[in-house]
Amino acid sequence: MEAIKENKLGTMPMGRLILSMSAPLMVSMLVQALYNTVDGIYLGRLSQDALTATSLSQPMQMLMIGFGVGTAVGVNSLVARRLGEKRFDEVTRAAAHGYVLAFITYLFFMAFSFFGIRWFFGIFTRNGTLAQLGHDYLTICMRYSFGVFTALIGERLLQAAGKTTFSMLAQMSGALTNIILDPIFIFGKYGIAPMGIKGAAVATVMGQCVSAIVAIVFGMTFNKEVPVSFKGFRMQGAVVKDIYTVAFPSIIMQIVGTFCGLLMNAILISYSEAAVAVIGVYQKLNSFVFMPVFGLTQGLVPVIGFNYGARRKERIRHAFRLSVIVSLAVMTAGFAIFMIWPGVLMSIFSAKGEMLEMGIRAMRIISFSFMSAAVSIVMTSVTTGMGVGYPSLVCSLVRQVIGVVPAAYILTRLFGIGAVWYAYPFGEYLSLFISIFLVMRVYKRKMAELPENDPGFTEVH
Repeated sequence: MEAIKENKLGTMPMGRLILSMSAPLMVSMLVQALYNTVDGIYLGRLSQDALTATSLSQPMQMLMIGFGVGTAVGVNSLVARRLGEKRFDEVTRAAAHGYVLAFITYLFFMAFSFFGIRWFFGIFTRNGTLAQLGHDYLTICMRYSFGVFTALIGERLLQAAGKTTFSMLAQMSGALTNIILDPIFIFGKYGIAPMGIKGAAVATVMGQCVSAIVAIVFGMTFNKEVPVSFKGFRMQGAVVKDIYTVAFPSIIMQIVGTFCGLLMNAILISYSEAAVAVIGVYQKLNSFVFMPVFGLTQGLVPVIGFNYGARRKERIRHAFRLSVIVSLAVMTAGFAIFMIWPGVLMSIFSAKGEMLEMGIRAMRIISFSFMSAAVSIVMTSVTTGMGVGYPSLVCSLVRQVIGVVPAAYILTRLFGIGAVWYAYPFGEYLSLFISIFLVMRVYKRKMAELPENDPGFTEVH
């Protein structure tokens, strides 16, 4: 129990803590981004139709991931706060609820895979080849998605106690499994028949299952501060409410994101199938820029949650400032790369002709949104760590529902498909303005509840 009282989240100097918490997650996110890119490269070599089909599938995949991540973020925030408050029985209860809620979420998406996927693709394309490829890919990803939901909970429980290196290893194990299996299953090697786009889906779910197994083993072996026990388990409404107070805005945000992604696909495909492929490539490439920032904020949420629970105001301020600086540095570097080498980035995916020309323009224009996104993401993560999730939801609604999608529709009507990419920076800067207003309001209110000084606190160097 003494080890729990001296948890590094509450004692380590903040610069070192942010580095130790976030660096492993940033590395694992970069590996995840590498997987997404490699997946797209192989599918691009298979055919542009295969790449376009997975781009059309992406909103539904993001919805699935969004439900899983939302629940995991809620569990992470709750566990970190209870650790800070030293309410250890409630830590165990929250962890068990996380796994049960993950399984219930899986059952929902597995059921959808039996009756909803053909309807989903029928909305967007009359191209029978595209619809069939998308159906083959998405069916496997959804029907066998138990791995991803389990992995997300297991990884966030490790993060909540500061065990981010083990979380990194769990994420990386799945991503590397996927990278290795992709060419084997897609093109056929070592006696395995070529499976095409189905092979990419099989590699994905196998990688997710590996991550889940590794996360559970690490949790049982190394995460003694967050024991998971189902003995005498009973679903408790109060715990579910605590989890989804934070999780629900994140899930709604992802539902909105999915709906807006569907609308964007509908806008783009009415002009050009190449435009859908371009946005799919952009989403894979931008993960190299955004994933490290998401890794930073994954480490930030338990730091904020623990210190908010421990009522340590100055450590929260310090974490906030450092995270903004680091995220801005990452996004500025990404902006420079997208501006200087967009053609090189597109050529990785075998882009030619219309797709290459359109992609170069898109990469440069959209990259102007990176710096504003850096600040907005960190700000809303701070309030999430404090147990308040609605600023993230409102900012996402503003970005997509008020910003990106309406702007994309208007710009394409007035100026054609070439202008659609300006909708992304417009949405991000609008979201930044709203996030500054909302987050600072919540931040000041929550910080006012904490004592100015903690006389019993000393940093462990």
